[in-house]
Amino acid sequence: MNMFIRLAATLCALCATAALRAEKPVNSTFTGVAIKGYDPVAYFTVGKPTKGDSDFSYDWNGAAWHFASAANRELFKIDPAGYAPQYGGYCAWAVSRGYTAGIDPDAWKIVNDRLYLNYSPKVQGQWSENIPDNIARADENWPKILKN
Repeated sequence: MNMFIRLAATLCALCATAALRAEKPVNSTFTGVAIKGYDPVAYFTVGKPTKGDSDFSYDWNGAAWHFASAANRELFKIDPAGYAPQYGGYCAWAVSRGYTAGIDPDAWKIVNDRLYLNYSPKVQGQWSENIPDNIARADENWPKILKN
């Protein structure tokens, strides 16, 4: 019986590891919805975080993306990489430090026409102290993070 418990524990660990790896490209932790259901296009067009609606959903890069309108969904379909947040929607500061972390949709900034999200306003303050350096480090770390 002990052998079956170990086998079950091993299988659970493997499944959990596979699930975490499957989530890496886009931050859609547990729900399958990117960036907590916020509309990535609205950050650019309205200039503020806007909750998306599942009626205006689009599947891209392994996650469902929600939009506030059909028009925003269509803009995203034309250029998803241009509207999607950097680093799969994970915290830009965390990625600059070599790991991933969740985000607060209200902790955001557009830099050079790219959307960056952070874990919290406090973390965003740390990230904002040296944005160019943090972006350079995150750009370097992101491919390594994806491989893990």
